[in-house]
Amino acid sequence: MITHFQYQNLYADRSLPGWKLSFFYKKARYTAIYHPDGKIEWTGIMPSEQDEKDLSRQIHELMLFHVYD
Repeated sequence: MITHFQYQNLYADRSLPGWKLSFFYKKARYTAIYHPDGKIEWTGIMPSEQDEKDLSRQIHELMLFHVYD
């Protein structure tokens, strides 16, 4: 489960899509960029292949709730 999920706009012009993300998962801190097409670009440590699938699903749900709602 993702904890301490935070996001902020990449650009000063908030009408431009793109967000910086940070969160904790399994006691590790992850950072990423969430692109408008839903692509997640990891900017810190890379999660394992299985964790990446789980994280991607959770991040998409959180972004739908916080940004696109």
